[in-house]
Amino acid sequence: MPRPAPKSGRKAGQKRAQNRPTGLSASVAELDGVGPKVAEKLARLHIETIEDLLWHQPLRYEDRGTKQPLSPEHLGEAALFEVRINEVRPLFRGKARLVCNAIGEGVHGPTELTIWFFGRFGPTPQAGRTYLLFGELQQGPHGLEIAQPELVTPGQIGQIRPVYPSTEGLAQPKIRQLVEAALEIAVRDLRDPLPGGIREAKGWPRLMIALQRIHLPRQNHGTPRRDEPTFDRLITEELATHILALRQRRAVTRQVAAPAIPPQEHLFDQLLEHLGFTPTGAQQRVIGEIKTDLAQRLPMLRLVQGDVGSGKTLVAAAAALDVIDAGYQVALMAPTALLAEQHARNFAQWFEPLGLSVLLLSGQQSAAQRREGLAQLADGRAQIVIGTHALFQESVAFNQLGLVIVDEQHRFGVHQRLALTDKGASQEGGARRPHQLIMTATPIPRTLAMTQFADLDVSVIDELPPGRTPVKTVVVRADRRGEVIERISQVCAEGRQAYWVCPLIEEGQIEAQAAETTFTMLGEELPHLSIGMVHGRMNATEKQHEMARFKSGDYHLLVATTVIEVGVDVPNASLMIIENAERMGLAQLHQLRGRVGRGATASHCVLLFDEPLSDRARARLGLMRETEDGFRLAEADLEQRGPGEVLGTRQAGIAKLKIADLQEDQGKLEEAGQLADELLERFPASVSPLIALWVGSAGQYGQV
Repeated sequence: MPRPAPKSGRKAGQKRAQNRPTGLSASVAELDGVGPKVAEKLARLHIETIEDLLWHQPLRYEDRGTKQPLSPEHLGEAALFEVRINEVRPLFRGKARLVCNAIGEGVHGPTELTIWFFGRFGPTPQAGRTYLLFGELQQGPHGLEIAQPELVTPGQIGQIRPVYPSTEGLAQPKIRQLVEAALEIAVRDLRDPLPGGIREAKGWPRLMIALQRIHLPRQNHGTPRRDEPTFDRLITEELATHILALRQRRAVTRQVAAPAIPPQEHLFDQLLEHLGFTPTGAQQRVIGEIKTDLAQRLPMLRLVQGDVGSGKTLVAAAAALDVIDAGYQVALMAPTALLAEQHARNFAQWFEPLGLSVLLLSGQQSAAQRREGLAQLADGRAQIVIGTHALFQESVAFNQLGLVIVDEQHRFGVHQRLALTDKGASQEGGARRPHQLIMTATPIPRTLAMTQFADLDVSVIDELPPGRTPVKTVVVRADRRGEVIERISQVCAEGRQAYWVCPLIEEGQIEAQAAETTFTMLGEELPHLSIGMVHGRMNATEKQHEMARFKSGDYHLLVATTVIEVGVDVPNASLMIIENAERMGLAQLHQLRGRVGRGATASHCVLLFDEPLSDRARARLGLMRETEDGFRLAEADLEQRGPGEVLGTRQAGIAKLKIADLQEDQGKLEEAGQLADELLERFPASVSPLIALWVGSAGQYGQV
């Protein structure tokens, strides 16, 4: 016999809630009060499971238990104030409904306050009564004021409320309600993966208590602070877990053998004889480290950092020649077609006199060219292939891939790099992975290196080859453009060349000088000079043709967008002008500056900026003027812009930190590294649960 339907909608709702799956891994849509629209809004905040709510960290807290004095030191703060209202006046014009004159206790005695109320709803304050107000204190034209404060009832006194990141249509009370529901489920389902011995030794709370402290702070414990044991535990544990995830990924990668490449000398010696120079001590050291790695039957996983002009390409060539000499193929992946074409030209000039075949594979080639190139790769005739993302397409098959070189690695998504290295993972003779050499001219700050590249051995080329000259950097207001143009004329009259870099191709919504407008303007101002232009909307053939003309001296001046940021090498260019430099990050400015000073001639970089200039932009340009140290600039870039921008937006595989902040919590990195070591040594069974909790499915992010 069927059960009768519940008599009230409320009971029916309760019954549905009881039957819903309520595990932490369940969809947030399973919580009572979360329909499709709310779920969609939560997804904008990256909240998809009930567990995600636990890690939705408050932006700040509202302390409704501590009354603050009416004082300028609290300007801009939302706080609790006690005032006596002396006068209430209704308003019939403008947006405000009421204005009240009140008086409260200040630091130096009674202080007057103006209070504005908006809208038609809510209680109307009465003159002669004392109220507790929660609101943001501001400095108005006639003194201190608060707009639209909340009248705090006696039952609300003593609360500390978290304020969460939100999105349009999702109010704070709703988020708090859902977080509290998730915490109720966590009491039953959440497991603490950190060993009790470590917690007790460090004076850290259990995980559930830590989360309750963050989301449900008690008045008697005060507002949560990042220097208390709760945050110390969560931050250190999260950073340690990211390090562990990368180490685990490295261990998994190295379970598959790689071809052992014995050290070779004769091909590289022939190349050096052909080039007519000797590697620097730093280059020789890094080449030695790479040779040691290649000789092992474990996949090399090495990151080579070298500042602009330090000679990373020669180091890559040394590694490639050993691998080719042993009968294997090499793939070099570059982030842009322009850089791939430049690498292809360089390697062809270096390798073809040695009898080696260099292949360029790009999306700009004809179908016939592509078919022939793929055939050469598949049968082994092509010993080194250079390209962009075209290299990891399914149609690309290698005969014997032994080494993958990734240039400017931070510009690639992790899955793209995975796809390329996977091409060498299963070949005749059993499963095998190619060696991996990753290069970057963007110095990785130590903070990022410890947490995002802990799976890699790191080599640093910390010496510039002889013949490189320091670049003098000057910062110039845009209204002095005429003086800069005159300087170009002088430089070109002396037989040298110049770049003028603009951030846009054509005029758009951003107030920045566009390349096409600048090209026209400079053509009118410098009619006696030959001027070329390169930008990202040109196809590969057009860009290559224009760059070749500039390098050969056909053009005195090249107007370009930031497409020339990496890989362009014209030793005769000695002047770099960067338009709207205030809009660019330090790393990008440093890369652009590195296009000059590549010969023996004294070189200059002019940073043009528009007023008004923010304090942060002024500091950035000042630092560019002070130093050419790429590592110092990289650390400053991290502090100013954050890890996401420094690494590049395409780093989709980098796991997002839940509680820790790489800028704010740098001081905990040493402790996190020690915790990771202790967990591996004493509590290896805890590693996987920790990774599941903090990194989850992003555990693959460490595989390059």
